[in-house]
Amino acid sequence: MALPDSGISAEEIPFPEIIELNVGGQVYITRYSTLTSVPDSLLWEMFTQKSAKGLARDTKGRFFVDRDGFLFRYILDYMRDQQLVLPDHFPERGRLQREAEFFNLPELVRLLAPKISKQNSLGDEGCPSDTEDSSPGTDTSRNLGSLGAAAAACASLVPGAMDGKRSGFITIGYRGSYTLGRDSHTDAKFRRVARIMVCGKTSLAKEVFGETLNESRDPDRPPERYTSRYYLKFTFLEQAFDKLADAGFHMVACNSTGTCAFAHEQTDDKIWTSYTEYVFYRE
Repeated sequence: MALPDSGISAEEIPFPEIIELNVGGQVYITRYSTLTSVPDSLLWEMFTQKSAKGLARDTKGRFFVDRDGFLFRYILDYMRDQQLVLPDHFPERGRLQREAEFFNLPELVRLLAPKISKQNSLGDEGCPSDTEDSSPGTDTSRNLGSLGAAAAACASLVPGAMDGKRSGFITIGYRGSYTLGRDSHTDAKFRRVARIMVCGKTSLAKEVFGETLNESRDPDRPPERYTSRYYLKFTFLEQAFDKLADAGFHMVACNSTGTCAFAHEQTDDKIWTSYTEYVFYRE
């Protein structure tokens, strides 16, 4: 029996029924029939070949695709039943449409296209759908009060409307560690900060940090909701402080806790670990 539209019989298919994919570092396990469910798509072309030798693989032998691994979940979900189901306030419609174009899924591109301008996040074109984030008390809001908070939120995105920036808090946190010798505090051997975490309203975090914000642990968070799962793609605290200062934030509080344990019994060198938070506010 031949695979539909491919000309390859079932006995000649060089792929297993269950296939592992590595898409941008994210691992997916799915059926061969799912990957070939949309004729002429990129995945259909990849997995209806007579040989798998020409396909890229990672170090564990999984088929590798160099695309956005977190958005691929929606590509794969669409290929299972050819229906588009997205979370409420989904902020990545524009990027998902671009992924659909890459995988050559014209029907999915069509389903995404009409709603791009209505559901984009602050990082995309258009105005946010949430009215909670508008900034009451500014000149812009007062002048447009009769048009509602939604119009004020849109006006705050117009270049030059600096008074339309939203107020709010952003907390920066990090875990650090260092080794301290027994003789001198100046002998401390510091280790680099492994990760800088960001807590606060999703829309504010995206506004301040933009493309340097890693949203992989909470990719579907609506713009008016709060999150504590974002972190930054860089590890310099001063760089984070500069971005916050440029956006009009100033530090209002900070706190730190630490613990220590002996690293070496003979030298009495100690490893200290700490967690520190800095709270920033913009009026």
